[in-house]
Amino acid sequence: MRPKTSQALTFKVLLVGVFFAFLLLFVLRSSLLSSSKENTSSPTTLRTSNAVKESKNTADCSPSCDKIPRTLAQSLIHYATSSITPQQTLKEISVTAKILEKKSPCNFLVFGLGHDSLMWSSLNYGGRTVFLEEDEAWIEQIRHRFPMLESYHVTYDSKVNQAENLMDVGRGHECMTIADPKHSTCQLALKSLPSEVYETKWDLIMVDAPTGYHEDAPGRMTAIYTAGMIARNKEKDETDVFVHDVNRVVEDTFSMAFLCEGYMKKQEGRLRHFRIPSHKDSLERPFCPE
Repeated sequence: MRPKTSQALTFKVLLVGVFFAFLLLFVLRSSLLSSSKENTSSPTTLRTSNAVKESKNTADCSPSCDKIPRTLAQSLIHYATSSITPQQTLKEISVTAKILEKKSPCNFLVFGLGHDSLMWSSLNYGGRTVFLEEDEAWIEQIRHRFPMLESYHVTYDSKVNQAENLMDVGRGHECMTIADPKHSTCQLALKSLPSEVYETKWDLIMVDAPTGYHEDAPGRMTAIYTAGMIARNKEKDETDVFVHDVNRVVEDTFSMAFLCEGYMKKQEGRLRHFRIPSHKDSLERPFCPE
């Protein structure tokens, strides 16, 4: 989730183009809704409305015009002027953006907080996007710049050098049993996340944290397992889960083991996309599809 320091001009131009397209769709949708309301109005209401329109100065904006929401405008300006680009590539970002295009506004949970967080929140405009971050100082920096983002501090009690042992633990019965991760007896389940995480029905989950790039760093083993368990424990419907940095051993092996290769929909670069169904509506469903 942390930014790369090099500037990618082509990427920035394409990213800005994505935001303009998103904003255009927003305005067109608002215009269509406005037209629909006018068409269903009574003749008297329409005559009154038309009279009001004719009395307005021609320089005024018509009722179908909508201002760009302030948060989207801020996001567009930020990415148009920033020399820092998100760590994910355009192709990787596009995988998640396509799902957001279909599902937003929705509930989107992100493990990690960085300079791409404003983008994810904006692409899920009207929905709820929550970020979980282990570095309190980093949270304060981002909050100072983007106070509209909803973020929470979390702690991880496992390290990358424990991954092999935790993989063995994960194969045990207590970890293969579908349960609310908050009350799970599995060592891999994160039980001290903010209450909002356990109480919300998430449509998308992205694991792009914790750090995980050296042996003593808090690895993503528990985040990946918990994301999969949140998806399986949902009352109904599917959950789209994304894991970044799958070029690394932990992200590769744990995503395949606990999000399941059979649930994987796509891999683009270092990003994998899984679609996990609810297991609560079919208690006999195996942990991973056969």
